Amino acid sequence: MADAGIGARRDCEEMITAGRVRVNGKAVTTLPCFVDPAKDVVELDGEVIELPVTAGTATATAPARNFSYILINKPKGVITTTSDPEGRRTVLDFVPLALRRDRLFPIGRLDADSTGLLLITNDGDFAYQLTHPKFGVTKEYHVTCAGLASHEQLQKLKQGMYLVTPTSEGTKTAKRASMESVRILKRLVDRARGDRTLLSVTLREGQNREIRRMLARVGLKVRELERVAIGPLKAGNLRPGQAKLLGKRDVERLRATLLTVDG
Repeated sequence: MADAGIGARRDCEEMITAGRVRVNGKAVTTLPCFVDPAKDVVELDGEVIELPVTAGTATATAPARNFSYILINKPKGVITTTSDPEGRRTVLDFVPLALRRDRLFPIGRLDADSTGLLLITNDGDFAYQLTHPKFGVTKEYHVTCAGLASHEQLQKLKQGMYLVTPTSEGTKTAKRASMESVRILKRLVDRARGDRTLLSVTLREGQNREIRRMLARVGLKVRELERVAIGPLKAGNLRPGQAKLLGKRDVERLRATLLTVDG
């Protein structure tokens, strides 16, 4: 499913365990589930998925798939999804029409109030590698908080904490959250607009609204949050609302940051 461009591997696993996937007419809710792309019929929410044929099952009529890697600078108010029933602007609205021929999806998430860099692709394996913490790809954020952050608050953030998240089954899970690094870039004393602190935060794994939730736990309210780097990739001249197709060199630079892991 990830190779078919449905979403990142982790997202696809959640779709399966939620009962949204059927194989040859039968619901599948447990993992792993092995299918033959050349023979089996896989459906998501009742719609048949066009599965890519792997090298071992490829035929003369099934050409190798070309992958696209697009970097966008997401503006505020845009949601990180491929479509929205409420008609809100999505990240795909910023991808040039000429690049939308494949089933593209965003890698990871930026909430609507956050801005900055986001990768869009149709390469499921690459998306999995960029989002799973075992591969070690860092993302850097610039965060503007209300008030003047203290040394004690930063120490608590560095130590990490458990965040409680509701599940689709109505239960709650607690998962440890930690920052790879957090440091103060600037303190702004402003009686008219209120004091502010500009932080640099680096993560290897991001839970839902993790930075905002962690900062709230230590008494810091986020005013602005921007992702400024994904591994070695930075915005450069890419302005908010703009997108660019990554070349082979940029993709290889990003791949070079992946940690080598077994399994």
